[in-house]
Amino acid sequence: MADFNRRFAKLERELRSLYLGLYHDQQAYAYFCSMLKKQYAQRKESLRQLDARREENPGWYKDQKMLGMQIYTQCFGGNLKGVEKHLDYIQETGANYLHLMPLLESPKEKSDGGYAVSDFRKVQPELGTKEDLADLAEECHKRDMVVCIDFVMNHTSDEHIWAKRAKAGEEAFQQRYFFYDNWDIPNLYEQTVPQVFPTTAPGSFSWCPEVGKVVMTSFYPFQWDLNYANPTVLNDMTENMLFLCNQGIDVIRLDAVPYIWKELWTTCRNLPQVHTLVRIMNLAAAIVCPGTLLLGEVVMEPSKVVPYFGTPESPECHMLYNVTTMCTTWHTVATQDTRLLRHQMDTVFALPRQYTFLNYLRCHDDIGWGLDYEYLRQFGVEEVAHKRFLSDYFQGKCFGSEARGELYNDDPRLGDARHCGTTASLCGMETGSEQSLNLDIMLHAFLFTQSGLPILYSGDELGQLNDYSYHCDPIKREDSRFLHRGNFDWAAAEKRSTNPLYQALLKLEAIRKGEKAFHADADVWTLEPKNTHILAIGRYYQGDKLLALFNFGRGNETAWLEEGEVYEDLLTGEKLDAKAVAMKPYEFRWLILRYPQEKE
Repeated sequence: MADFNRRFAKLERELRSLYLGLYHDQQAYAYFCSMLKKQYAQRKESLRQLDARREENPGWYKDQKMLGMQIYTQCFGGNLKGVEKHLDYIQETGANYLHLMPLLESPKEKSDGGYAVSDFRKVQPELGTKEDLADLAEECHKRDMVVCIDFVMNHTSDEHIWAKRAKAGEEAFQQRYFFYDNWDIPNLYEQTVPQVFPTTAPGSFSWCPEVGKVVMTSFYPFQWDLNYANPTVLNDMTENMLFLCNQGIDVIRLDAVPYIWKELWTTCRNLPQVHTLVRIMNLAAAIVCPGTLLLGEVVMEPSKVVPYFGTPESPECHMLYNVTTMCTTWHTVATQDTRLLRHQMDTVFALPRQYTFLNYLRCHDDIGWGLDYEYLRQFGVEEVAHKRFLSDYFQGKCFGSEARGELYNDDPRLGDARHCGTTASLCGMETGSEQSLNLDIMLHAFLFTQSGLPILYSGDELGQLNDYSYHCDPIKREDSRFLHRGNFDWAAAEKRSTNPLYQALLKLEAIRKGEKAFHADADVWTLEPKNTHILAIGRYYQGDKLLALFNFGRGNETAWLEEGEVYEDLLTGEKLDAKAVAMKPYEFRWLILRYPQEKE
């Protein structure tokens, strides 16, 4: 217990202050501390050794050799053992960070894609067992791979044991949720709380007929919001998280974390107590399993995302999703105008380097058009009309658009909708055009150019297209997100040696891993190319300077730069002046300049 005692002694003062400042409950705090000790005692020696190595190198996850892949277990390998059998393929793609999409037990017809958990300590039976999960994690560790899973903090399924006992009338378990005898207080909440799904699940409360009461359900009626004002909820949920860490999980993705503290007359989003809770969970992990990372899912604009990193002295999440850059990238594809994307990049690049973002083009979810409309307004862009344009463009309804996608949660009254589709289909690869392939490759090059950890959505490396078969499935057909959640195409994977997209991505990954300009500590900035169709990014580290140019235009363009030196194209070996760089439609350039290093 020496390591536990050392870590606990170092962090206990802050832990005590935060916990008792939130709850004022000495008995609950004593239980919390004893729970931490119990979870440490149950941690395998191999995991303790991994913790020790990562403690010596706390920035291990920032290595430019890190590349993620997000998979659905059932779609990729059938079950966890099937995923383990395909680890060779995952390694071949270059991925060493494996994000397993929701796999904990949840009711089939009321699962919200696995985000309505009925047991945080059991794997969905058809996917395997917790022992299978531990075995997969152990095999990944042997291959220097990292495993990430989702941890749904905000709510449980209404079939969780806590919910069942609440339905049975046990007051102690009703206090783990938000129950009200009538609609008076829920109606007050509704005055200030935005609806998450206004068309498919309007409102934030549902009627519970078993007890004749109203319960808070911010997402869907079968997902009951947990009441973190009750210390028992934090204690038990933290223990659930640490239990998963003890199965060998390296990264805990905190789902919907901004929602976890509720307070009347607020939006119930991003309240100060949320940050206290996340910091407490960070401290718990730092004491029990310091090799584990917290990844925050905060689907909001940068000003509200960045606080979830915490401070260097009191960190909260180790990594956060770069959601705004993702949706701004697709806006740029549709408009061919890089000004908003450059503005977004300037915002991200100005942040302290210790902040690590997880970057992606597509994921399991829809694309919400939460763009910076205040910035766009100066160019005459009106929010509702622009959202309609984006919806039309990515359904292939606009002239010049090859994109193929579908709407999600369309709200005609507000002219608002989210969007679904795989990366390849949104690029237009269902048309089979060379231009769509070039766009797909360019977008991945842009992904790899950003600082942080890039993650691929399984199938994107092969250019997998939309799966329209979900329309025929009675369970899936009401949720268009299943458009891009199809089964992995193993037949296409067998032909990957002749797949131009797959081979191009392997080449880009190799360059990124081998060039020090992509180092996490590099200086990064945007350049002025005097052309709104082109995004230009500079990176510098230890004498190597990279210019990354991306033509989002559908025609030939020129990047007008003011660089005096001769650069080398990392893909072609071509030497060129970086002044008037000609670029074809959807072309990108990685141009390197290596300054002579003085001998010490």
